[in-house]
Amino acid sequence: MGWTRFFVMNMFQSVISKILLSFIALVSGLALISCGSLMPKEPPGPIYDVRSAVVVSGPKVPPAVLAGVGDRVNKAINATVRTEVYPRVVLTIRVVSVTTGQGYDKSQSSAKITVDAASVEDGTVIAVSTFDVLSRSNLSDASEEILAENIAARIRSIFTLSPGSE
Repeated sequence: MGWTRFFVMNMFQSVISKILLSFIALVSGLALISCGSLMPKEPPGPIYDVRSAVVVSGPKVPPAVLAGVGDRVNKAINATVRTEVYPRVVLTIRVVSVTTGQGYDKSQSSAKITVDAASVEDGTVIAVSTFDVLSRSNLSDASEEILAENIAARIRSIFTLSPGSE
């Protein structure tokens, strides 16, 4: 009888301590998250009134990637409405390189992109963005379209463009 009571009490204490530790971890995590919102946020980058975009590349870039990026970015430009006056620019999107069939299952594609924003008034380049994009597709037929969408999404994010309607 004594051992049974000892065993039950010991197990009960173990369960209670695990619940208490889980609760403390949850409260601590919530406290850390709330402190993160008190931290000063990085100021947003400059906003431009993008008027048009052109996509250029070398000869080894798949045409579906070029057309897909151009179509998506231009739809986003047309869907974006600015209520304030910002510097008007045109974008030159340069697809520096595209690599397909990467990874152990050959499902990854990557691209190196450079975007120049040139002033509409005098043609000077006032902003440059360079970035890499990595995408994954289990369907080889869709890999170029998915890569094009990922590139366009990054450009929409950088230049604060609305997603174009499909």
